[in-house]
Amino acid sequence: MKEILFLEPVFKTMIWGGNKLSSQFGYEIPSQNTGECWAISAHKNGDCTIKNGNFQGKTLSYLWDNHRELFGDLEGEVFPLLVKIIDAKADLSIQVHPDDEYAKIHENGSLGKTECWYILDCDKDGEIVIGHNAKDKDELKEMISQKRWNELIRVRPIQKGDFFQIEPGTVHAIKAGTVILETQQSSDITYRLYDYDRLDKGKPRPLHIDKSIDVIRCPHKDVRVRGKTDKNEACEIEELIQSKFYTVNRIKLDGVQKLEQKYSFLNVSVLEGEGEIDGIRIKKGDHFILPAGYGTYQLQGTMEIISSHI
Repeated sequence: MKEILFLEPVFKTMIWGGNKLSSQFGYEIPSQNTGECWAISAHKNGDCTIKNGNFQGKTLSYLWDNHRELFGDLEGEVFPLLVKIIDAKADLSIQVHPDDEYAKIHENGSLGKTECWYILDCDKDGEIVIGHNAKDKDELKEMISQKRWNELIRVRPIQKGDFFQIEPGTVHAIKAGTVILETQQSSDITYRLYDYDRLDKGKPRPLHIDKSIDVIRCPHKDVRVRGKTDKNEACEIEELIQSKFYTVNRIKLDGVQKLEQKYSFLNVSVLEGEGEIDGIRIKKGDHFILPAGYGTYQLQGTMEIISSHI
């Protein structure tokens, strides 16, 4: 039987980060301003290490480069997905991401960044930024040059369990008091449009106004999310998004359920509860990959899980 690949997360200290990755998930974090847990990543800026089995101590990028059979012999230079947990103690900058075509030309061949957010926790009156109100590029440029941010930016209320797809070219920002699980293309390219005139070590962080204007889609269009739900006594599986770059499902389990791993790989993150997978104990905050050809697996316990595959 193939081994499950359990991963050691990589943590990032951020100007806007907090300590909920410790208080809610029990991680040992590097500072009280820890903003990101890169939970399943082979990106050079945060390459996760395998915690168990024959590949213990190897990085995920090493497995991608040297054991492509684990991923169904997929083509591509890099492991295609990146899964994060983000803790926003303060507002993140208002930003936008390029698509593959733009990033390849302007960012040394990098992938673009399509991402999605599952809201794990938020303040009672929680909000996020998704979208803008400019009808075309000319109005966009005018509103940006006149710093009419409140008119330009679309803010919407959120609650725990909400889900959003963030296509390239979408103006967006996570706001204070929000914890999310983010599934995205393996890219670290972000164009900062506005940063509330904050200072970091006495200086404003750089903005990327021209590139932002290049890639922002006008007018903004929301993406429809949440598809079919399959349900039985023990398990509910909801399709959150099926896109060109990934399919993301939410699994709610209370009992025992057999499932099939039929993809090139399956990323799994335990968001709540505890239980077992094929007799191995798993709990909130665990992240692992079921490799290609793994076949049937059994989940047991009371858990909420997010899975992703391509």
